[in-house]
Amino acid sequence: MKIGIVCYPTFGGSGVVATELGKGLAKIGHEVHFITYRQPTRLDFFSENLFYHEVDIKSYPLFEHAPYELALASKMVSVVKYEELDLLHVHYAIPHASAAYMAKQILKEQGIQIPVVTTLHGTDITLVGKDPSYEPVVTFSINQSDGVTAVSEDLKKETYEHFQIRRDIQVIPNFIDLERFKKQKKEHFKLAICPNGEKLLVHTSNFRKVKRVEDVIRVFYEVRKKVPAKLLLVGDGPERDKMERLCRELGTCDDVRFLGKLDAVEEVLSVADLFLMPSEKESFGLAALEAMACEVPILSSNAGGIPELNVNGVTGFVCEVGDVRDMKDKALFILADENLPTFKQNALNRALEFDISAILPMYVDYYQKTIESTLARI
Repeated sequence: MKIGIVCYPTFGGSGVVATELGKGLAKIGHEVHFITYRQPTRLDFFSENLFYHEVDIKSYPLFEHAPYELALASKMVSVVKYEELDLLHVHYAIPHASAAYMAKQILKEQGIQIPVVTTLHGTDITLVGKDPSYEPVVTFSINQSDGVTAVSEDLKKETYEHFQIRRDIQVIPNFIDLERFKKQKKEHFKLAICPNGEKLLVHTSNFRKVKRVEDVIRVFYEVRKKVPAKLLLVGDGPERDKMERLCRELGTCDDVRFLGKLDAVEEVLSVADLFLMPSEKESFGLAALEAMACEVPILSSNAGGIPELNVNGVTGFVCEVGDVRDMKDKALFILADENLPTFKQNALNRALEFDISAILPMYVDYYQKTIESTLARI
Protein backbone atom coordinates (compact mmCIF):
# COMPACT_ATOMS: atom_id res chain seq x y z
CA MET A 1 0.00 0.00 0.00
CA LYS A 2 0.91 3.65 -0.43
CA ILE A 3 -0.04 5.44 2.78
CA GLY A 4 -0.01 9.14 3.63
CA ILE A 5 0.51 9.94 7.33
CA VAL A 6 -0.41 13.36 8.69
CA CYS A 7 0.74 14.23 12.21
CA TYR A 8 2.35 16.83 14.45
CA PRO A 9 6.14 16.50 14.13
CA THR A 10 6.80 17.05 17.84
CA PHE A 11 7.72 15.11 20.98
CA GLY A 12 4.02 14.66 21.83
CA GLY A 13 2.58 11.17 21.98
CA SER A 14 0.48 11.43 18.81
CA GLY A 15 3.47 12.50 16.72
CA VAL A 16 5.68 9.79 18.20
CA VAL A 17 3.12 7.05 17.56
CA ALA A 18 2.43 8.26 14.01
CA THR A 19 6.13 8.38 13.17
CA GLU A 20 6.91 4.97 14.66
CA LEU A 21 3.89 3.53 12.86
CA GLY A 22 5.13 4.90 9.54
CA LYS A 23 8.62 3.54 10.13
CA GLY A 24 7.17 0.13 11.01
CA LEU A 25 5.00 0.08 7.90
CA ALA A 26 7.99 1.01 5.75
CA LYS A 27 10.04 -1.84 7.20
CA ILE A 28 7.46 -4.41 6.07
CA GLY A 29 7.32 -3.05 2.54
CA HIS A 30 4.63 -0.35 2.48
CA GLU A 31 5.37 3.05 0.95
CA VAL A 32 4.83 5.78 3.55
CA HIS A 33 4.56 9.51 2.88
CA PHE A 34 4.69 11.89 5.87
CA ILE A 35 2.87 15.18 5.34
CA THR A 36 3.54 17.85 7.97
CA TYR A 37 5.11 21.29 8.52
CA ARG A 38 8.45 19.94 9.80
CA GLN A 39 10.27 16.64 9.65
CA PRO A 40 8.97 14.50 12.55
CA THR A 41 11.32 14.22 15.51
CA ARG A 42 11.67 10.45 15.30
CA LEU A 43 11.92 10.24 11.52
CA ASP A 44 15.62 9.70 12.05
CA PHE A 45 16.72 7.07 9.57
CA PHE A 46 16.75 6.52 5.82
CA SER A 47 14.51 3.99 4.10
CA GLU A 48 13.65 3.55 0.46
CA ASN A 49 10.00 3.34 1.50
CA LEU A 50 9.87 6.56 3.56
CA PHE A 51 9.12 10.00 2.12
CA TYR A 52 8.62 13.42 3.68
CA HIS A 53 6.52 16.23 2.22
CA GLU A 54 6.77 19.60 3.96
CA VAL A 55 3.70 21.80 4.19
CA ASP A 56 4.67 25.27 2.99
CA ILE A 57 2.91 27.84 5.15
CA LYS A 58 3.13 31.26 3.51
CA SER A 59 2.51 34.40 5.53
CA TYR A 60 0.66 37.35 4.03
CA PRO A 61 0.05 40.77 5.62
CA LEU A 62 -3.70 40.16 5.39
CA PHE A 63 -3.53 37.17 7.73
CA GLU A 64 -2.91 37.64 11.43
CA HIS A 65 -2.50 33.85 11.62
CA ALA A 66 -1.24 31.79 8.69
CA PRO A 67 -4.00 29.44 7.36
CA TYR A 68 -2.24 26.14 8.12
CA GLU A 69 -5.31 24.01 7.55
CA LEU A 70 -5.69 25.29 3.97
CA ALA A 71 -2.01 24.79 3.22
CA LEU A 72 -2.18 21.28 4.68
CA ALA A 73 -5.26 20.35 2.64
CA SER A 74 -3.58 21.59 -0.53
CA LYS A 75 -0.45 19.57 0.21
CA MET A 76 -2.57 16.45 0.85
CA VAL A 77 -4.25 16.92 -2.52
CA SER A 78 -0.88 17.22 -4.23
CA VAL A 79 0.70 14.20 -2.53
CA VAL A 80 -2.35 11.94 -2.99
CA LYS A 81 -2.60 12.90 -6.65
CA TYR A 82 1.02 12.70 -7.73
CA GLU A 83 2.19 9.87 -5.45
CA GLU A 84 -1.01 7.87 -6.13
CA LEU A 85 -1.69 7.12 -2.49
CA ASP A 86 -4.15 4.42 -1.45
CA LEU A 87 -5.10 5.92 1.92
CA LEU A 88 -4.60 8.92 4.21
CA HIS A 89 -4.09 8.30 7.92
CA VAL A 90 -4.44 11.47 10.00
CA HIS A 91 -3.34 11.54 13.64
CA TYR A 92 -4.97 13.94 16.10
CA ALA A 93 -8.34 15.25 14.99
CA ILE A 94 -7.53 18.98 15.09
CA PRO A 95 -7.01 20.21 12.41
CA HIS A 96 -5.90 17.13 10.48
CA ALA A 97 -9.29 15.43 10.14
CA SER A 98 -11.02 18.55 8.83
CA ALA A 99 -8.13 19.28 6.44
CA ALA A 100 -8.35 15.69 5.20
CA TYR A 101 -12.09 16.09 4.57
CA MET A 102 -11.40 19.22 2.51
CA ALA A 103 -8.68 17.43 0.53
CA LYS A 104 -10.97 14.44 -0.03
CA GLN A 105 -13.69 16.64 -1.52
CA ILE A 106 -11.24 18.41 -3.82
CA LEU A 107 -9.87 15.09 -5.03
CA LYS A 108 -13.38 13.73 -5.52
CA GLU A 109 -14.06 16.57 -7.95
CA GLN A 110 -11.05 15.32 -9.91
CA GLY A 111 -12.30 11.72 -9.97
CA ILE A 112 -9.97 10.49 -7.21
CA GLN A 113 -11.41 8.61 -4.21
CA ILE A 114 -9.09 8.61 -1.19
CA PRO A 115 -10.12 6.83 2.04
CA VAL A 116 -9.31 8.71 5.26
CA VAL A 117 -8.58 7.06 8.62
CA THR A 118 -8.57 9.34 11.67
CA THR A 119 -6.82 8.25 14.87
CA LEU A 120 -7.90 9.93 18.11
CA HIS A 121 -5.08 10.27 20.61
CA GLY A 122 -6.42 12.08 23.65
CA THR A 123 -6.43 15.83 24.19
CA ASP A 124 -7.85 16.33 20.70
CA ILE A 125 -10.99 14.80 22.23
CA THR A 126 -10.75 15.17 26.01
CA LEU A 127 -9.60 18.80 26.09
CA VAL A 128 -9.38 20.81 22.87
CA GLY A 129 -12.18 19.05 21.03
CA LYS A 130 -14.72 19.83 23.76
CA ASP A 131 -14.16 23.57 23.32
CA PRO A 132 -17.32 25.04 21.75
CA SER A 133 -15.08 26.79 19.21
CA TYR A 134 -14.00 23.43 17.78
CA GLU A 135 -16.61 20.82 18.74
CA PRO A 136 -18.89 21.09 15.65
CA VAL A 137 -15.95 20.75 13.27
CA VAL A 138 -14.41 17.89 15.26
CA THR A 139 -17.71 16.00 15.31
CA PHE A 140 -18.29 16.54 11.60
CA SER A 141 -14.74 15.56 10.63
CA ILE A 142 -14.84 12.33 12.63
CA ASN A 143 -18.20 11.37 11.16
CA GLN A 144 -16.92 12.07 7.65
CA SER A 145 -13.84 9.88 8.11
CA ASP A 146 -13.93 6.48 6.41
CA GLY A 147 -12.38 4.87 9.45
CA VAL A 148 -11.81 5.98 13.05
CA THR A 149 -9.49 4.48 15.64
CA ALA A 150 -8.76 5.34 19.27
CA VAL A 151 -5.78 4.35 21.40
CA SER A 152 -7.80 3.06 24.38
CA GLU A 153 -11.24 1.87 25.37
CA ASP A 154 -11.52 4.82 27.73
CA LEU A 155 -10.90 7.32 24.93
CA LYS A 156 -13.45 5.55 22.72
CA LYS A 157 -16.01 5.74 25.55
CA GLU A 158 -15.32 9.42 26.20
CA THR A 159 -15.59 10.26 22.50
CA TYR A 160 -19.06 8.71 22.31
CA GLU A 161 -20.10 10.45 25.53
CA HIS A 162 -19.14 13.98 24.48
CA PHE A 163 -19.63 13.97 20.70
CA GLN A 164 -22.50 12.90 18.46
CA ILE A 165 -20.45 10.27 16.67
CA ARG A 166 -22.22 7.94 14.24
CA ARG A 167 -19.19 5.97 13.12
CA ASP A 168 -17.78 2.82 14.68
CA ILE A 169 -14.53 3.44 16.53
CA GLN A 170 -11.91 0.70 16.43
CA VAL A 171 -9.57 0.52 19.43
CA ILE A 172 -5.97 -0.08 18.39
CA PRO A 173 -3.63 0.50 21.34
CA ASN A 174 -0.33 2.30 21.25
CA PHE A 175 2.75 0.15 20.81
CA ILE A 176 6.44 -0.05 21.57
CA ASP A 177 9.53 -0.86 19.53
CA LEU A 178 11.25 -3.38 21.78
CA GLU A 179 14.39 -3.21 19.69
CA ARG A 180 14.85 0.35 20.92
CA PHE A 181 13.10 0.37 24.27
CA LYS A 182 14.80 -2.29 26.34
CA LYS A 183 16.98 -2.31 29.41
CA GLN A 184 20.53 -1.34 28.50
CA LYS A 185 23.72 -1.84 30.47
CA LYS A 186 24.21 1.65 31.88
CA GLU A 187 25.58 0.82 35.33
CA HIS A 188 28.12 3.64 35.07
CA PHE A 189 25.26 6.10 34.56
CA LYS A 190 23.37 4.73 37.57
CA LEU A 191 26.53 4.93 39.69
CA ALA A 192 27.09 8.55 38.70
CA ILE A 193 23.55 9.54 39.74
CA CYS A 194 23.15 7.22 42.71
CA PRO A 195 26.68 6.72 44.06
CA ASN A 196 25.44 5.33 47.37
CA GLY A 197 22.90 2.87 45.99
CA GLU A 198 19.91 5.22 46.16
CA LYS A 199 16.64 4.25 44.47
CA LEU A 200 16.07 6.16 41.23
CA LEU A 201 12.65 7.57 40.36
CA VAL A 202 11.90 8.98 36.89
CA HIS A 203 9.16 11.09 35.29
CA THR A 204 8.91 12.17 31.65
CA SER A 205 6.34 14.59 30.22
CA ASN A 206 5.75 17.94 28.51
CA PHE A 207 5.38 19.63 31.92
CA ARG A 208 1.81 20.81 31.41
CA LYS A 209 -0.56 21.17 34.37
CA VAL A 210 -2.48 18.08 33.30
CA LYS A 211 0.66 15.98 33.97
CA ARG A 212 0.67 17.03 37.66
CA VAL A 213 4.46 17.21 37.93
CA GLU A 214 3.99 18.83 41.34
CA ASP A 215 2.61 15.50 42.58
CA VAL A 216 5.74 13.77 41.26
CA ILE A 217 7.96 16.05 43.32
CA ARG A 218 5.79 15.80 46.44
CA VAL A 219 5.67 11.98 46.23
CA PHE A 220 9.45 11.94 45.87
CA TYR A 221 9.81 14.30 48.84
CA GLU A 222 7.83 11.87 51.01
CA VAL A 223 9.61 8.76 49.67
CA ARG A 224 13.00 10.30 50.33
CA LYS A 225 12.15 10.63 54.02
CA LYS A 226 12.02 6.83 54.24
CA VAL A 227 14.40 5.62 51.53
CA PRO A 228 17.53 7.25 50.06
CA ALA A 229 16.43 8.26 46.56
CA LYS A 230 17.07 10.45 43.53
CA LEU A 231 14.62 11.87 40.99
CA LEU A 232 15.19 12.53 37.28
CA LEU A 233 12.70 14.75 35.42
CA VAL A 234 12.83 14.41 31.64
CA GLY A 235 11.09 16.93 29.40
CA ASP A 236 10.23 20.59 29.42
CA GLY A 237 7.21 22.86 29.33
CA PRO A 238 5.24 25.64 30.99
CA GLU A 239 5.36 24.18 34.51
CA ARG A 240 9.13 23.73 34.70
CA ASP A 241 10.00 27.03 36.41
CA LYS A 242 7.32 26.44 39.01
CA MET A 243 8.65 22.93 39.66
CA GLU A 244 12.19 24.20 40.11
CA ARG A 245 10.91 26.68 42.71
CA LEU A 246 9.04 23.86 44.47
CA CYS A 247 12.22 21.82 44.70
CA ARG A 248 13.99 24.78 46.32
CA GLU A 249 11.12 25.21 48.80
CA LEU A 250 11.22 21.52 49.75
CA GLY A 251 15.01 21.41 49.91
CA THR A 252 15.28 18.57 47.37
CA CYS A 253 17.49 20.33 44.78
CA ASP A 254 20.53 18.15 45.49
CA ASP A 255 18.53 15.00 44.74
CA VAL A 256 16.44 16.18 41.77
CA ARG A 257 17.76 16.73 38.25
CA PHE A 258 15.91 18.44 35.42
CA LEU A 259 17.29 16.86 32.24
CA GLY A 260 15.18 18.70 29.66
CA LYS A 261 14.17 17.05 26.39
CA LEU A 262 16.09 13.87 25.59
CA ASP A 263 15.96 11.80 22.43
CA ALA A 264 17.53 8.75 24.06
CA VAL A 265 15.12 8.54 26.98
CA GLU A 266 15.56 4.75 27.00
CA GLU A 267 19.05 5.24 28.44
CA VAL A 268 17.58 7.00 31.47
CA LEU A 269 14.79 4.45 31.84
CA SER A 270 17.35 1.63 31.79
CA VAL A 271 18.64 2.67 35.21
CA ALA A 272 15.32 3.64 36.81
CA ASP A 273 13.62 1.78 39.67
CA LEU A 274 10.21 3.45 39.44
CA PHE A 275 8.33 5.55 36.89
CA LEU A 276 5.82 8.15 38.12
CA MET A 277 2.75 9.14 36.08
CA PRO A 278 0.21 10.99 38.28
CA SER A 279 -1.55 12.62 35.31
CA GLU A 280 -5.00 14.16 35.55
CA LYS A 281 -5.73 13.06 31.96
CA GLU A 282 -3.98 10.37 29.95
CA SER A 283 -5.61 8.60 27.03
CA PHE A 284 -3.13 5.70 27.05
CA GLY A 285 0.18 6.40 28.79
CA LEU A 286 2.82 5.87 26.10
CA ALA A 287 5.62 7.15 28.35
CA ALA A 288 4.66 4.50 30.91
CA LEU A 289 4.79 1.79 28.26
CA GLU A 290 8.29 2.91 27.27
CA ALA A 291 9.34 2.63 30.91
CA MET A 292 7.80 -0.82 31.29
CA ALA A 293 9.69 -2.04 28.23
CA CYS A 294 12.88 -1.02 30.07
CA GLU A 295 11.77 -3.11 33.08
CA VAL A 296 10.53 -0.20 35.19
CA PRO A 297 7.36 -0.60 37.31
CA ILE A 298 4.74 2.16 37.17
CA LEU A 299 3.12 4.25 39.88
CA SER A 300 0.26 6.07 38.18
CA SER A 301 -3.06 7.77 38.64
CA ASN A 302 -6.27 6.07 37.57
CA ALA A 303 -6.89 8.65 34.83
CA GLY A 304 -8.19 7.75 31.37
CA GLY A 305 -6.68 4.70 29.75
CA ILE A 306 -3.74 4.22 32.14
CA PRO A 307 -5.42 1.38 34.09
CA GLU A 308 -5.76 -0.50 30.80
CA LEU A 309 -1.96 -0.56 30.65
CA ASN A 310 -0.73 -0.48 34.24
CA VAL A 311 -2.15 -3.56 35.96
CA ASN A 312 -2.80 -2.61 39.58
CA GLY A 313 -0.71 -4.64 42.00
CA VAL A 314 1.11 -6.43 39.16
CA THR A 315 3.09 -3.98 37.00
CA GLY A 316 2.87 -1.26 39.64
CA PHE A 317 -0.02 0.51 41.30
CA VAL A 318 -2.90 2.76 40.26
CA CYS A 319 -3.98 5.52 42.66
CA GLU A 320 -6.63 8.24 42.75
CA VAL A 321 -5.60 11.45 41.01
CA GLY A 322 -3.91 13.76 43.52
CA ASP A 323 -3.63 11.21 46.36
CA VAL A 324 0.01 11.88 47.21
CA ARG A 325 -0.10 9.94 50.49
CA ASP A 326 -1.33 6.74 48.82
CA MET A 327 1.19 7.17 46.03
CA LYS A 328 3.96 7.49 48.60
CA ASP A 329 2.88 4.31 50.38
CA LYS A 330 2.61 2.37 47.10
CA ALA A 331 5.99 3.70 45.94
CA LEU A 332 7.67 2.47 49.11
CA PHE A 333 6.07 -0.96 48.68
CA ILE A 334 7.34 -1.27 45.09
CA LEU A 335 10.83 -0.04 46.01
CA ALA A 336 11.27 -2.56 48.83
CA ASP A 337 14.15 -4.87 47.93
CA GLU A 338 11.99 -7.97 48.31
CA ASN A 339 9.31 -6.60 45.91
CA LEU A 340 11.15 -4.63 43.26
CA PRO A 341 12.49 -7.54 41.14
CA THR A 342 8.99 -9.02 40.73
CA PHE A 343 7.46 -5.69 39.73
CA LYS A 344 10.26 -5.13 37.21
CA GLN A 345 9.70 -8.51 35.57
CA ASN A 346 5.94 -8.03 35.49
CA ALA A 347 6.36 -4.62 33.85
CA LEU A 348 8.46 -6.14 31.08
CA ASN A 349 6.05 -9.02 30.55
CA ARG A 350 3.18 -6.56 30.12
CA ALA A 351 5.17 -4.42 27.69
CA LEU A 352 5.80 -7.45 25.49
CA GLU A 353 2.07 -7.54 24.74
CA PHE A 354 2.36 -4.13 23.04
CA ASP A 355 5.31 -4.91 20.79
CA ILE A 356 4.93 -3.16 17.43
CA SER A 357 5.00 -6.55 15.69
CA ALA A 358 1.72 -7.39 17.43
CA ILE A 359 -0.03 -4.05 16.81
CA LEU A 360 1.15 -3.29 13.26
CA PRO A 361 -1.00 -6.03 11.65
CA MET A 362 -4.07 -4.46 13.29
CA TYR A 363 -3.47 -1.22 11.41
CA VAL A 364 -2.70 -2.99 8.13
CA ASP A 365 -5.89 -5.04 8.42
CA TYR A 366 -7.91 -1.92 9.27
CA TYR A 367 -6.45 -0.05 6.29
CA GLN A 368 -7.37 -2.86 3.93
CA LYS A 369 -10.93 -3.07 5.25
CA THR A 370 -11.33 0.71 4.99
CA ILE A 371 -10.07 0.75 1.40
CA GLU A 372 -12.36 -2.15 0.44
CA SER A 373 -15.44 -0.55 2.02
CA THR A 374 -14.68 2.78 0.31
CA LEU A 375 -14.35 1.12 -3.09
CA ALA A 376 -17.59 -0.78 -2.50
CA ARG A 377 -19.44 2.52 -2.04
CA ILE A 378 -18.25 3.98 -5.35
